[in-house]
Amino acid sequence: MRIGFLFNHHGGHQVAHALPVAFELQRQNPEAEVSILVSEGCEAEVRRLAAVQAVRNAIPEIIRLRPPSALASAANRATGRAIPADIVSVLHRNLDRFRKLDALVVPEKTSLLLKSLFGLKSLRLVHTRHGAGDRAIGFDKASGKFDLVLLSGEKIRDRLAQAELLKEDGHAIVGYPKFDLPPRSAGPRLFPKDRPTVVYNPHPSPALSSWYAMGPQILDWFAKDDRYNLIFAPHIMLFKKRLTASLSPFALGWNYGPRPDHYEHDHMLIDTGSAASLDMTYTDAADIYIGDASSQVYEFIRRPRPCIFLNPRRIAWQGNPDFAHWRAGTVVETMDELAAALAEVPRLSAAMHDRQEDMFRYSFDLQERPSSERAAEAILSYMARQ
Repeated sequence: MRIGFLFNHHGGHQVAHALPVAFELQRQNPEAEVSILVSEGCEAEVRRLAAVQAVRNAIPEIIRLRPPSALASAANRATGRAIPADIVSVLHRNLDRFRKLDALVVPEKTSLLLKSLFGLKSLRLVHTRHGAGDRAIGFDKASGKFDLVLLSGEKIRDRLAQAELLKEDGHAIVGYPKFDLPPRSAGPRLFPKDRPTVVYNPHPSPALSSWYAMGPQILDWFAKDDRYNLIFAPHIMLFKKRLTASLSPFALGWNYGPRPDHYEHDHMLIDTGSAASLDMTYTDAADIYIGDASSQVYEFIRRPRPCIFLNPRRIAWQGNPDFAHWRAGTVVETMDELAAALAEVPRLSAAMHDRQEDMFRYSFDLQERPSSERAAEAILSYMARQ
């Protein structure tokens, strides 16, 4: 049995959702030929997490894939990285390797092109998904085209079922493999002074992100008000592209990062893409969450704490399942409303504490058995049935 785990993206944020499963699958079935296939954009994070896991597990072979063609790379650069021509080119230029596999495990959807465009009809595609958020794009038609989908909890199952995208023998609730990774070893203190710490975690989607409408003003506000420590840790893809396109709904956004003066304050930590922005270091360290559409809020409320959600576009969100996570806190629409919400350090009411716990349990089916162990077992069981 030959099973590959593919990491083919511009950033490393998807790696932790599938890589632990590769290690566990290799442990459960040493006879299986497990390989980890990486493109350049993901390789550093794959090797970093593999080094952490090597203490406890045998590491499957890590193979760097053939890079994209020069033409595809040029097209990607020419469009401000908005069109992922290079990602598609990596699939095309490595068909010989994919063709040798019985199954390919992926955390994204572009790999569906291996079947629909490149003709690998017999290759079983397993989707680990990444994150446990509520955005509509996580429940589109492509989400139902995989042979096997691994689900974090009942919420994802219910949303896919409502969209009629679940195959009877093609899904399994396995929990959240990212939670299986060992905690990062403690580094230096994040801030010189102990203050309530806020993490601001905007999403890259131009249609949903608060960054484009009010992000720089938020950094300005914290720069002038040092009652709080601020961690600015956006989704790693926010500044990866000069131009970002969102598909559901469609929107375009030009990406300008923080100004140089935003980096000058010792009560503000700005991290636009280090490993610490991927491994829950900041969501674990913060006392208060400010965000919009990122699924990282569900990782944050693993330990219930106050949340503030930004709605500068005045979206009618109540009752909309795509914004169910906004029920975990206070929703504000303007800078004045945000300042009022932070005038006193937010406290979590007993009712909101219970609501966050309920939302977390609905999103993540965690058991005594590690999620990666359950995911590996689900893959092996599915392959045995084929």
